[in-house]
Amino acid sequence: MKADFDVIIIGGSYAGLSAAMALGRALRNVLVIDAGQPCNRQTPHAHNFITNDGETPATISAKARKQVMQYPNVHFYNGTATAARENDGLFVIETDKGESNTSRKLLFATGIVDVMPAIPGIEQSWGISVLHCPYCHGYEVRNQPTAIFASGEVGFEFAKIINNWTKELTLLTNGPSQLTSEQITALAGHNISVNETPVTKVNHQDGYISNVAFADGSGLAINAMYAKFPFRQTCELPQSLGCALTEHGFIKIDEMQATTVNGVFAAGDNTTMFRSLSIAIAAGNRAGAMINHQMINEDF
Repeated sequence: MKADFDVIIIGGSYAGLSAAMALGRALRNVLVIDAGQPCNRQTPHAHNFITNDGETPATISAKARKQVMQYPNVHFYNGTATAARENDGLFVIETDKGESNTSRKLLFATGIVDVMPAIPGIEQSWGISVLHCPYCHGYEVRNQPTAIFASGEVGFEFAKIINNWTKELTLLTNGPSQLTSEQITALAGHNISVNETPVTKVNHQDGYISNVAFADGSGLAINAMYAKFPFRQTCELPQSLGCALTEHGFIKIDEMQATTVNGVFAAGDNTTMFRSLSIAIAAGNRAGAMINHQMINEDF
């Protein structure tokens, strides 16, 4: 049975497009399936990415897709992969339009979904002034009144990091802090305030925060807020195929971007806590090369 494609890539954002380019240049027949819903679609500017610092994520993605489309052996499907299974040594992928395609290898570059609390204003400000990464956004809000929405060990470690970018810093634990007495003392020693009052609303204008409202009627004027939210995998198809997850919920991969299922690879935010364009692109490039290398070894 001959496969329709050498590789099917599910997810056509930065990691997926990077892998598609590597595979296209390796003369592989590739299908990229993408629904056009990247996790950074609200983010106005991408930073800490040389040659494209300050560009909108959509501009970078559109430019990347245009370049990848120059390779005639790379094909795109605008939609969603709805099912995946193995059959006679091939992977069968079904789509939302009832179509199916087969491939020798499979790459998931599907990202993750942040699960946000039901606090008005947070989701609308996510990626704009509610931020996940100081390396991506910290310079733009440096030395400004800033909050961290987190608690316990996570909140403490995040406060240590963000203190590098601003000294006007408040840790919002949204309830009892779960901090140790040593951590509270350390934070106080760096003039980092801790507010345990539950947050009821994030006031903003078009995603740009003006202040945070608390359950006791008080408020805090800030320009930015960092947050550590739980997440889930955007796509459950890797798990349906038997791909293992790490204890933190990421797809488990080795140094070759290979999952625990032979022939299935993963790259990008679905595999690592280090969420940035450059890291996703590098992972996609490596995945493309490793997939091609595996097929070469099988065929030679």
